[in-house]
Amino acid sequence: MKERALGGKALSAKASGNAEVRRASGVRKLDTRALLAAQRPDLERTALEPTQAQPAAVAPMSAPSAGAERIELIVEGSSARLLLSCGAEAAPLTVLHAAISASGASVLQADQHNDAESGRTFQRLSLALGTAPGARSSLERWLGQIAQRSGLNFSVTLREQRRRVAIFVSKYDHCLYDLLLRQRQGELGCEIPLIVSNHPDLEPLARQFGIDYECIGKADGAPPGDKLAMEAEQCALLEDRQIELVVLARYMQILSDSFIGRWPGRVINIHHSFLPAFVGAKPYHQAQRRGVKLIGATAHYATAQLDEGPIIEQDVARCGHKDSLDDLLRKGRDLERQVLGRAVRWHLEDRVFILGHRTIVFE
Repeated sequence: MKERALGGKALSAKASGNAEVRRASGVRKLDTRALLAAQRPDLERTALEPTQAQPAAVAPMSAPSAGAERIELIVEGSSARLLLSCGAEAAPLTVLHAAISASGASVLQADQHNDAESGRTFQRLSLALGTAPGARSSLERWLGQIAQRSGLNFSVTLREQRRRVAIFVSKYDHCLYDLLLRQRQGELGCEIPLIVSNHPDLEPLARQFGIDYECIGKADGAPPGDKLAMEAEQCALLEDRQIELVVLARYMQILSDSFIGRWPGRVINIHHSFLPAFVGAKPYHQAQRRGVKLIGATAHYATAQLDEGPIIEQDVARCGHKDSLDDLLRKGRDLERQVLGRAVRWHLEDRVFILGHRTIVFE
């Protein structure tokens, strides 16, 4: 994956928050006068005035966070996705669509949300790029100018291969098996080159799918130093395999703050939805004894606050006095598979914006 960052004003400390600086393969200089001379003049009259060309600044970008003021173009072959996140008063919606049309691209799908609580606008556009020579470059120049004019960060990501996902798992196999089947059937649009576990039990399943299986220590009861050494080995594996997303498919270990800090917005966890009522081991046993009427599953981004990260997806199933413990476990496994599968797919399709402790999800 190649990424170029171009932009107008760099984000202030207040706007960027704890955003990380993304890898950039190059920075281009935007000559807005030449751009306007070469493109449609009606855009200049309606929204963009010629300005003195300035070097484009590399601005901090948060992982997939909606907190950053940004326009992001993600190119995959002849198609692209355009992501917008900014204050409603700064949202250049009309001129964005005019620029898309001017470049020869067309909008295949448009999703937009104006968030009343935060006063922010979010937009996700699926595009078919123009076929004329230089059409994509033209779109990039238009978007770069709009970002510069609006004071937004702008980046272009060229995805030349599918994103690479690592799955962390312990002994439960239902979520792992479901993800591997979805990937094999083309539902997820990603590669899964690595499975990491703290137990050897599921290595035969990894071999069945031709995926590398790394068993790194059994950390239960291990001293903190040993756990950190185990995580350092895991992080080295993730970097070596160029992993972009980590999925905790019932990985029964608590990740350290330092691990989460290296992967903000790129670690998805799945667990039952009994929290905080039934904390600790055997939540289904506790729920069955209490006669619950609903069970559920939650997929969320992992943060330093255990099981309190922004929620991506949830679902529930009814149960009653006739349901045995095995019935509850079966329904719970079904929910966990479905919820995690949807959450991973939506993340990979750039449908999720992180906004503080919650998410904006274009399903």
